[in-house]
Amino acid sequence: MSSLTKGANVSLSKQAPGLRSVSVGLGWDVRTTAGIEFDLDASAIATGSDNRVLSDTYFVFFNNLRSPDGAIVHTGDNLTGAGDGDDEVIEIDLTTITNAVSSIFFPVSIYDANARGQSFGQVRDAFIRVVDRSTDRELARYDLTEDASTETAMVFGELYRRGDEWKFRAIGQGYANGLAGIARDYGVDVG
Repeated sequence: MSSLTKGANVSLSKQAPGLRSVSVGLGWDVRTTAGIEFDLDASAIATGSDNRVLSDTYFVFFNNLRSPDGAIVHTGDNLTGAGDGDDEVIEIDLTTITNAVSSIFFPVSIYDANARGQSFGQVRDAFIRVVDRSTDRELARYDLTEDASTETAMVFGELYRRGDEWKFRAIGQGYANGLAGIARDYGVDVG
C-alpha cells in the first residue's frame, strides 16, 4: 500500500498485476457542532486526454449513479458521514471503461455549503483510497491534511491511464465555488 502526499502518484498496475477493478473509497469526519449536519458528496468525472468530461453523462454523482458504459458506479449517497471507514464508494471496472477515458477525477463537495455556512475547514480526517476489488487490498491512500478553511469542494485525487498502466495521483485541490465550479472546470454543463 502506498501512502501518498499531495501531488504524488503511484502505479496501481505495478502494485496489482492484472488489476481489473477498483473501489475508490472517500471518507471524512466533521467537527461536532450544534448546527446543521454536514452532507458531503463524492463524485467522479471521466475525462479524455484534454481533461474535459466526455459528456455530461460521464459526471457520476448522487443524481447520476452510473456512467453510460456502466464502468463507473457510485454506490450511493451517505448523508451524514457517520461511522468509520469509507463514507462513499465509487467502483470502476477498468476492463470495460471506454478507451476514450484517460482520467477520472474524484471531487468531494459539501451539499448546500453556502446556505449552511459550511466549509472544508470544518471537516477533518478526510481521505481517498484505492482498493483492488478482487483482493480487497488497499493499493493507495491519500490523507488530506491541507487547511481548506473556505473551500466548499475539493478534488481529492485522479485515477489515470498511461499506456497499459493505471495510476493514481493525490491532488487535494480546494474550490471556493463548490461542485459547480469543479464541474465547469472539466467542461460539465451545469446550466
